[in-house]
Amino acid sequence: MPTLEAPEERLRKFKYRGKDASVRRQQRIAVSLELRKAKKDEQALKRRNITSVSPDPSEHQNKGVSLTLQEIINGVNASDPELCFQATQAARKMLSREKNPPLRLMVEAGLIPRLVEFLKSSPHPCLQFEAAWALTNIASGTSELTRAVVEGGAVQPLVELLSSPHMTVCEQAVWALGNIAGDGPEFRDNVISSNAIPYLLALASSNVPVTFLRNIAWTLSNLCRNKNPYPCDNSVKQMLPALFHLLQHQDSEVLSDTCWALSYLTEGCDERIGQVVDTGVLPRLVELMASSELNVLTPSLRTVGNVVTGTDHQTQLAIDAGVLSVLPQLLLHPRSSIQKEAAWALSNVAAGPRQHIQQLITCGALPPLVALLKNGEFKVQKEAVWTVANFTTGGTVDQLIQLVQSGVLEPLINLLTIQDTKIVIIILDVFSFILQAAEKISQKEHMCLLIEGLGGVDRIEALQLHENYQVALTASNIIERHFCEEEETGTTLPALDQDHEFLKHLTKTYQSSETSKPGTKP
Repeated sequence: MPTLEAPEERLRKFKYRGKDASVRRQQRIAVSLELRKAKKDEQALKRRNITSVSPDPSEHQNKGVSLTLQEIINGVNASDPELCFQATQAARKMLSREKNPPLRLMVEAGLIPRLVEFLKSSPHPCLQFEAAWALTNIASGTSELTRAVVEGGAVQPLVELLSSPHMTVCEQAVWALGNIAGDGPEFRDNVISSNAIPYLLALASSNVPVTFLRNIAWTLSNLCRNKNPYPCDNSVKQMLPALFHLLQHQDSEVLSDTCWALSYLTEGCDERIGQVVDTGVLPRLVELMASSELNVLTPSLRTVGNVVTGTDHQTQLAIDAGVLSVLPQLLLHPRSSIQKEAAWALSNVAAGPRQHIQQLITCGALPPLVALLKNGEFKVQKEAVWTVANFTTGGTVDQLIQLVQSGVLEPLINLLTIQDTKIVIIILDVFSFILQAAEKISQKEHMCLLIEGLGGVDRIEALQLHENYQVALTASNIIERHFCEEEETGTTLPALDQDHEFLKHLTKTYQSSETSKPGTKP
């Protein structure tokens, strides 16, 4: 969503009268950033292993001994593998404490070089396991601590452990590499350049326990994560078939991390979106958007939302996959965060060509959209306003009449009193477009009466005195262009309970004029 790149033809669909398309696009990018920021904790960048498991119950039946830091330092530097194991295990236990683990203390004590050496100790898999676990937890800390692990030379030995015959050792290496890759693009690329992906893909396609597969999916998602730069094209091509395969799994955690991986890959340009779409994942993603599990619904919705920021063709593929059969339901989801993302996705469908807008109408999206404008949280109402704005800029006169018929005017008028000046200006522009459309079919007078009957004229007139110059100017332009003649004409205002009949009259009048002017553009 943030670096959204699209052809000028699509950018124009975001353009309001008198406003530059790039500015409009930046506003949509800001919304996308806000959406992602709100979700930043929903998928962990790094994970610390605080569980208490034994790599091999047949070995080292003792529970280990409690050692001081100095004893740990002495132990890891001993020549006896048993002493090394006991010291490393003691260090790992300290690093696995739920509260205040001494991550930095262990680094400052100079343990990392020896822990990296233990990773290479293939005759002693339990020592490898404990060392990998300790490094996993150190790498779960700050970027400075992760850097210490990387600069200590841990990445290549960890990659080599991905082919260990001991599954617990292998899984712990996957976890450690996931933490390193999750730190940012630099260390992500370090893991990729160390040839980790082929090993991870081989593990993903093997018959590993689901708990192991969850770690693999999470690590792959971190290899897809981050930008500036994005992961290299070759690595993406390597991972996409495996992600498609993982998307067919039934475990919610595997599905969640796989969807997050795809969401990161679709945050880029249209070409990157195309790479993902071409794998054929859209039908399954749309299916997962109907999931009752929030950890699956959220990233699948995010991914499809990213797709519809792409080209019109990519958006149509999402529509063909059934996205418009799910989005109206998600507008009514009990969680406002889901409502907001669904409205954001819908706003980008509405930014497309008229056939997309028509499909949006046909799928029944307008009633729940109006419900959000009336009763949604303000952050959701703002997204709904964007959807209406994009609808009005690209819709036909007939489509705008259907929008008015859906009851959109009243909640928009009520929102004219909010403090957010950008949204107020957008709403005023919506009224301008609707009035211009009515003017094209000689029904402006009726539309003006409808707006006035809902209290819209009073609200717009009051905005002429707004402290924000752009708000005041936009409101004044609407009053001067569309409402100044009413006092002279002496037209009688229809009663509010006649609005429905009035709209039927407006539609009927338009349809008769349409027969003589087919294909009229707003």
